[in-house]
Amino acid sequence: MMTSNSLLTIAAGPALLDPASMRAAENAEIGRGTPALVLMERAAAAAVRAIRMFAPGGTVLVLCGRGNNGGDGYGVAAGLKVAGYAVRVAAAGPATSEPAATMAARWKGPVEPLDGAAPAAIIVDALFGTGLTRPLPEIEQAVLDRMRGHGLVIAIDIASGIDAATGGASGRPLAADLTVAFGAMKLGHALGAGRALSGRVVIADIGVDVADARVRLVPAPVVRAMPAATHKYSRGAVMVVEGDAGRGGAGRLTALAALRAGAGVVTLVGPGNRAPADAIMRRSDDEGRAMLGDARLGAVAIGPGLADDARGRDWLALVLAGDVPVVADAGALAMLPGFGRAPLVLTPHEGEFVRLFGAIGPDRIGAVRAAAAGSGAVVLLKGAETIIADPDGRTAINIHAAPWLATAGSGDVLTGIIGALLAQGMAPFDAARAGVWLHGDAGLRGGPGLIADDIPGLLPAVFAGLETGR
Repeated sequence: MMTSNSLLTIAAGPALLDPASMRAAENAEIGRGTPALVLMERAAAAAVRAIRMFAPGGTVLVLCGRGNNGGDGYGVAAGLKVAGYAVRVAAAGPATSEPAATMAARWKGPVEPLDGAAPAAIIVDALFGTGLTRPLPEIEQAVLDRMRGHGLVIAIDIASGIDAATGGASGRPLAADLTVAFGAMKLGHALGAGRALSGRVVIADIGVDVADARVRLVPAPVVRAMPAATHKYSRGAVMVVEGDAGRGGAGRLTALAALRAGAGVVTLVGPGNRAPADAIMRRSDDEGRAMLGDARLGAVAIGPGLADDARGRDWLALVLAGDVPVVADAGALAMLPGFGRAPLVLTPHEGEFVRLFGAIGPDRIGAVRAAAAGSGAVVLLKGAETIIADPDGRTAINIHAAPWLATAGSGDVLTGIIGALLAQGMAPFDAARAGVWLHGDAGLRGGPGLIADDIPGLLPAVFAGLETGR
């Protein structure tokens, strides 16, 4: 949902499924009359197309397991052989189920034992798919270890040994250069070790409906053409409540980020006397409280540099009791009295999340969803993979980011970006998703040596790189 002054729009994004949801989607398609063998044929054909684009030629070794992932591998081997590749197959043993056994029978070449297989220029990992939840067996682990450092590695659906639900590694998976994900990306491609070991992920459409997925990847937002009659207040007015005079730097970063993220008016409220740009207005606390009644105010950003004292608590209670959307971070999270009625985005890092909502546990997505449902707020758990949950259960994961963002003040900038998008009329869930993507793109552009002060200045280039819509 958006109003006419939103600078950006953002789509739902690609689906991210856990193994159970993927099986349910496949079973639904089978129930509609598509045989399981046809789904496997589609998967193998899609993988062959992806491999041919990624590696146009060379010798190929396909490592096949006994289950359906191995069946996909036999189909890939046959398809690559027809395409002119020199293909060898090595397997742990015969396929044990259908339709894998039928696909295996279509491979007319020899099958080598895994323990004697030598590497090739292209190594296709079809040993274990999304169903593996136990440690890699000794023989399969040994062949993966022997392949390490030799040739391009293509993972079929997911790298063997990666938990498709959590991204956790069981044993020592072989890092893929390319992963061909069937039907949709899995959570394990975006989380934990799975993100690092999946390489480039290509989604292969096999005719399975995943439209109802509740977890999705954050996509790039799209810049919306602004009406000719746009004025500064229609671009969004943001109030930033800064900390005390000795902690003013955090609030100034937030204010500058809000201005660079497209807000037309940004006002820094507090006891300080410095502003990061002449375009940012300064007001006292009394003047700021009066501004809360101005219908033109679109969002409040609070928390960066905010002290746990009477002033900070009073301001937090005041904005949470109002109707203006609020993004809360840092100091605000440390003394949150409740969740009020204001539309709210919370942006905790892991430590702040634990203080607010309790231990995260192994199911990070479930923990963030529960926090959002219990608080009525959009909750954004910052990290290498940022997880965003709406109270209605919609969940998004952002992996468009860089480690260079792990620097003091980076979160203050994110608060300002989200505040600007809220002020422009974006729904809280969409503002959080778009904001974290913009922030991540700035980090990728900044590279090593990036400091938080640099991030607002990178935002014009981030916007320039986005697709423009209507």
